[in-house]
Amino acid sequence: MQESGEMYLETILTLSEEKSYVRSIDVADAMNFSKPSVSRAMSKLKADNHITIDKNGFITLTDSGRKIATKIFERHTVLSNVLMSLGVDEETATADACRMEHVISDKTFDIIKKHIEQNKKK
Repeated sequence: MQESGEMYLETILTLSEEKSYVRSIDVADAMNFSKPSVSRAMSKLKADNHITIDKNGFITLTDSGRKIATKIFERHTVLSNVLMSLGVDEETATADACRMEHVISDKTFDIIKKHIEQNKKK
């Protein structure tokens, strides 16, 4: 999946935790994207079975969409925290983590998480 699709799914996940329902306009507002761009993306995510959209326009993540969104959100959170623990300010850490979360390999990310867990015990 492309980075943009991952970002849309992550945004839907975070919005769904804040609100009882998510619509395309909510995604557009959260991401500061145009409504037509979001509409095209939602069509693609729906065609790929990562989301469903009901008759009221409410968006729900499917199991596959939730799996991807959760993975990206975890990466974002862990990487932001690691960068801040190294002294990077929150704004920069969050922005850098947003870029890193899409390109880091599963192997490297798992090693970072393992390292964090081992150092918590010390």
